[in-house]
Amino acid sequence: MKVTSAEFTTSATNPSQYPEGLIPEIAFAGRSNVGKSSLINALINRKRLARTSAAPGKTRLINFFKINNQLFFVDLPGYGFAKVPLSVKKSWGPMVEKYLKERQNLRLVIVILDVRRDPSKEDFSLVHWLDHYGVNFLFVLTKTDKLSGNQINIRRRKIAGYLKKESLDGIILFSARTGYGKEAVWKKIMEVTK
Repeated sequence: MKVTSAEFTTSATNPSQYPEGLIPEIAFAGRSNVGKSSLINALINRKRLARTSAAPGKTRLINFFKINNQLFFVDLPGYGFAKVPLSVKKSWGPMVEKYLKERQNLRLVIVILDVRRDPSKEDFSLVHWLDHYGVNFLFVLTKTDKLSGNQINIRRRKIAGYLKKESLDGIILFSARTGYGKEAVWKKIMEVTK
């Protein structure tokens, strides 16, 4: 997809702050520092629309970005080891769960995993939750440029095994640095937003 416009719209903590639900939404979820913002920026050919940081926990709100006036990318707060106060961390769960459960125009959740790491307890919880509520999701394995081709294939198969996926379909390899996998992610996004 050719991105001609991409703009930050709003940050939200509850439904009253969400933009009007008139166009499809694609949400990005994963551990803190897994590369959510880098993935969003790479998909829209921007360097800094979604803020990236070496420090985990940069995204603390639900951030909405309007793409080509046709869909929203929704950057969800990361879970896991973010160095934020416990009270803030506890508020994330209900805030994100409410969004995922109730947002009618949500078409897909892109679950982002670091190809170098085994899925965490939080990753499994998210996937189980999405499965339970019938929310459509796709796995994207980021940071593939950090491994050799052989290592990437080994890790992809291993992660598929952990996730109990019998095929590698629905597990896209991605590198924000090289752009590898970008077309495959866009293809899936376009399929679900037609």
